[in-house]
Amino acid sequence: MKGSEKLITVLNSLLADELTAINQYMVHSEMCANWGYGKLHQAIRKQAMDEMFHAEWLIERIIFLDGAPTVSKLNPMKIGKTVLEMIKNDNGDELDAVHKYNDAIKLGREVEDQSSVDLLTKILKMEEGHVDWAEMQRAQIDQMGLENYLVNQTED
Repeated sequence: MKGSEKLITVLNSLLADELTAINQYMVHSEMCANWGYGKLHQAIRKQAMDEMFHAEWLIERIIFLDGAPTVSKLNPMKIGKTVLEMIKNDNGDELDAVHKYNDAIKLGREVEDQSSVDLLTKILKMEEGHVDWAEMQRAQIDQMGLENYLVNQTED
């Protein structure tokens, strides 16, 4: 089915964001594992897996719309040097993703592509969950202090 070229371009841009997020989360996850923060390692790893699903779903949709998925483009990554930097960087990227998905949903409605709107809405809700998770981590750090927060992250 031939889809809107403008929407396919936006879907490919979102795909680049997701592929970048996968890599950034994987690096952050493995850094946490290396530092002995097992809980944080697993939580960030799960987010990387969510982003993999998002990328897969976007690829499927682009192909369905007779587009060519661009999987070779990555955006610059923001690798944190500390846990707090990681959470801040990832949260900022997730907030950007929420805005981009909202804009893409508007475009999907304009070009009358309800299935793309449905997919983008599904991904948007998951991205909002990632924002919520990061905000909870920041709140815990603010309330209990970084050292106490990190002690709680050492268990697997």
